[in-house]
Amino acid sequence: MNTKLLYHTNSFTYECTARVVAVEGDEIALDATVFYPGGGGQMADRGTISWENWQANVHALHKRDDVVWHTIDCPPPAVGTEVVGTIDWDFRYRMMRTHTALHILCGVIWKEFGVQVTGNQMYPDRARMDFTMENLDKERIAYIEQKINEAVEADYPIKVYTLPREKAFEIPDLIRTKINLLPPHIEEVRIVEIVGLDLQADGGTHVNHTREVGGIKITRTENKGRINKRLEIMLVDK
Repeated sequence: MNTKLLYHTNSFTYECTARVVAVEGDEIALDATVFYPGGGGQMADRGTISWENWQANVHALHKRDDVVWHTIDCPPPAVGTEVVGTIDWDFRYRMMRTHTALHILCGVIWKEFGVQVTGNQMYPDRARMDFTMENLDKERIAYIEQKINEAVEADYPIKVYTLPREKAFEIPDLIRTKINLLPPHIEEVRIVEIVGLDLQADGGTHVNHTREVGGIKITRTENKGRINKRLEIMLVDK
């Protein structure tokens, strides 16, 4: 049975009731989950799963063949047990804001310079994104920071929806990465659109409007090659 991915339809859902459908060692699979298992540079959720008189910490998550496996730190419940999954909301919301910040950065750089992404990663306190860019002097860095914060203040709405694969790939520049990482077996493509700024295939969690990001500061740059530059950012709470 495939796991129903509740975070795909509503990133703000932080708790759900579900049933255990499989157990393998210290891993359990549920019929539905709010836990994002990680991927695309976004860190996996943290949280707990509780049932009867037990509460287990979820210390790892893995998605295999459309099933999300939750690794817990106590003897697992039996198949059929009803459980409650609860994520660490503060951590999730920060990841949502950070992920949206990276899409803003990507959207602005694509719009201004037309260069592709070569990699990205999110951390609890920062994130980085790499671009096929040659020039990244102080003036350009300042200009990029100005533009991404203008996009935050513009408070663009963010829409999430799915399209059939064939129709999705009719959208110009849907894939911004240098290498198309979308597996060929995926028939429905999840789209994250910052209305008026950016549109990409994406499987992660996001806020509803750009102003929720707060602010974005470029904290570090690194030369990763002649045409590969790294920008590191952090959120600015307002």
